Amino acid sequence: MHGVHRMHILSEQTNPVEGKPVWSPVKSLWFTAMATIALCGAGVTFTWGAAIVSCLLTIITLCLGHSVGFHRLLIHRSFDCPRWLEYCLVYLGVLVGMGGPRRMVYMHDIRDWSQRHPKCHPFFVHATPIWLDWFWQMHCELKLRHPPEYRPDAPITSPFFYRILDRTWMLQQVPVALCLYIFGGTSWVVWGICVRITISLTGHWLVGYIAHNVGPQTWIVEGAAVQGHNVPGLGLITMGEAWHNNHHAFPESARLGLHAGQSDPGWWAISLLRQIGLIRNVRLPQDLPERAELRRVSDVPRVTTCLADESHDNGQWRSDYRSPLSQSTPRNIAMRDACRASSID
Repeated sequence: MHGVHRMHILSEQTNPVEGKPVWSPVKSLWFTAMATIALCGAGVTFTWGAAIVSCLLTIITLCLGHSVGFHRLLIHRSFDCPRWLEYCLVYLGVLVGMGGPRRMVYMHDIRDWSQRHPKCHPFFVHATPIWLDWFWQMHCELKLRHPPEYRPDAPITSPFFYRILDRTWMLQQVPVALCLYIFGGTSWVVWGICVRITISLTGHWLVGYIAHNVGPQTWIVEGAAVQGHNVPGLGLITMGEAWHNNHHAFPESARLGLHAGQSDPGWWAISLLRQIGLIRNVRLPQDLPERAELRRVSDVPRVTTCLADESHDNGQWRSDYRSPLSQSTPRNIAMRDACRASSID
């Protein structure tokens, strides 16, 4: 169940437990620069026009770029589309300000690979105090002692456009900033670039922290150190990413809000593009292979939050995070029947 096809185990020592968070200069200084300008300049440059432009750009880049382009398309290939449309969606994802295509896929895959093990480092669990998790996620990266080998596939490494974005992802804000300056002056630049990026990066971390700690669950992935939660009330502003329990259960599904009342703007965008013929081969839970480790919460005798037994040993963080179900006997799940029962079409 640990399989993430771009992550390859090199030896018996390969594991997601042994390692330590180290300061990442590029990641830290980038966020600090954006946040400093936003905090110092937002108040003195505020106009309603600047705030509205910032809001619109945030919605477009997070929904079409991060959620649809990066997460559901580039990472999980939950639908197919023309290459030009993929490039447009991924470019919008780069404008969120987290990294280029190769980096974004790596950040997702190393986390996913680690969380699927019975134990993983606290960096990937989001169960440390919130201030420490914020510092780790916004300013550090985890250096595993025995990491897997990351082998990105051809759709990520081959396109020349993606290689350019990988090298220049920060510079991609410049053309947007120039356009904002021409039409709205300095206030549009501060709000459309710095405030937007600060909110997007902080929101991405905070939603991840909440969605791994709080909220209802329909599914449990047996043997996994980390379980996802659905977070009611956040589906709309997270573009559907708050339905994280659904995503842990069906990672390759293009639709994250699976049940009535679960708003999923990313799915709405995919549905619209499919209706006009730009998207095809959309994959939903009933189209995915069955997972032996997947169980409905109603079938689980007891569900508890994963606890940690941490120690600091010779400068190395060690974790004893364990799923309460890691020793349970997995059994096949009739996912198609369960999806139909949940009114998934």
